[in-house]
Amino acid sequence: MMRVVDLFCGCGGLSLGFQNAGLEVVAAYDNWPAAAWVYGINFDHPIHTCDLSDEKKAAVNIGQYSPDMIIGGPPCQDFSSAGLRNEDNGRGNLTVSYAKIIGILKPEWFVMENVSTITKTKKLVEATGIFKDAGYGLTQVVLNAALCGVPQKRKRFFMIGKLKEEDDFLKDSILSRLDTKEMSVRDYFGKKIDVEYYYRHPRSYARRGIFSIDEPSPTIRGVNRPVPSGYPIHHNDPVKSLEGIRPLSTKERSMIQTFPETFNFVGSKSEVEQMIGNAVPVNLGKFVAAAIMDYTDNNSTVLH
Repeated sequence: MMRVVDLFCGCGGLSLGFQNAGLEVVAAYDNWPAAAWVYGINFDHPIHTCDLSDEKKAAVNIGQYSPDMIIGGPPCQDFSSAGLRNEDNGRGNLTVSYAKIIGILKPEWFVMENVSTITKTKKLVEATGIFKDAGYGLTQVVLNAALCGVPQKRKRFFMIGKLKEEDDFLKDSILSRLDTKEMSVRDYFGKKIDVEYYYRHPRSYARRGIFSIDEPSPTIRGVNRPVPSGYPIHHNDPVKSLEGIRPLSTKERSMIQTFPETFNFVGSKSEVEQMIGNAVPVNLGKFVAAAIMDYTDNNSTVLH
């Protein structure tokens, strides 16, 4: 079984997805104590709180686990369409730090996840050069989570690398696994949710704020606000009245990220909401991990 280490693990969405696909996650790393605490109470393996921008020191620490695969989602706020997209703001450098750690340790596999807008950044070009110099074949793909077993429109970038492989080696396998229909909130929850419509605070009132459970949820963000008094019903809102309309609860939001209902989130409300919004949907991680597992089974990959 492949030994996996998760860097920039957050509260563990990617770890749990890979674990659910049958891989062995042996350790995780993050520098946000609140998220590391939540990770620690939900997983049995070690979680380390450390600064991964010190690549050489981090590589020594990570190397003790002899990983066959390193996975991770370096912080994406500097690349996000929700932010200012200043890739030189500091956190964007962690994408390059991730690549340097991979280049030092050279695990057989790596998986890097980020927002879809990273494809427009110089940091990705720099990181890609490091991966290529280290001998990796790369598959790059932007996935809509709603086609990967997640009841949420959420576009995420994945780069999957394997030593001594051709570029795009995994692309056809990934794309062939996509569902033909987006998963709705009702598809996922069934009768576990007691509303037909719910509120998700828009970034501006030029956008709608009311959504039906018969469509995928919009992207879960790191904030969750109540319906403001005097909310102006948007012409695209599927309701004429706000009667009975509420925002999703924290637990419902975590389940739309496909965390199990039993997953234990602790901390302040703002910390928990941010963790949930930042997380990789569990089933999206599982989707990618399952494609990798199929590849290894079909190609009789020998791990070093």
